[in-house]
Amino acid sequence: MQKNFYLIIILFSLSSCYTYQVKKQVDPVSDHKQESKKNAASVNDASMPMKTSIAESQNPNSQPAPVPVNVQEKLAPNKKFKIDVDGKSYKIIVDKWESDSLVAHPISNPKKILKFHKNQINGEKIAEKRFSQPIADIITVTAYAGIGVLIWSLLK
Repeated sequence: MQKNFYLIIILFSLSSCYTYQVKKQVDPVSDHKQESKKNAASVNDASMPMKTSIAESQNPNSQPAPVPVNVQEKLAPNKKFKIDVDGKSYKIIVDKWESDSLVAHPISNPKKILKFHKNQINGEKIAEKRFSQPIADIITVTAYAGIGVLIWSLLK
């Protein structure tokens, strides 16, 4: 029992509250549709099904065009990212942009310099390192529970 408890404490002490998260892009076309639906619903709830069916019949094959991703705006200098280049994943710290090329170094090896052209980088899979509140909460609750169990076992 004690060995398992110590193992759990060690595992939680080694975990990090920071995770790599992909920013979700806002689709202006879908936002506009949602706004128009909200406005129509507030005017008259009974005519809502008719309005949406008319709008759908006018644009049956219209799909929102994918918004082009500007890789240079997403990858800011001195930040940590996880990028996908030609099917291979890299965890990097961005140094700078030289024209159309990204100059960066791996997080684990600051002496090694990596250079990627902006067309090689998959813009859909750029994940920025961010603080994760749910993970921090889980670690905090587990630490408090561990302290409580430790105090209870000492008093018993």
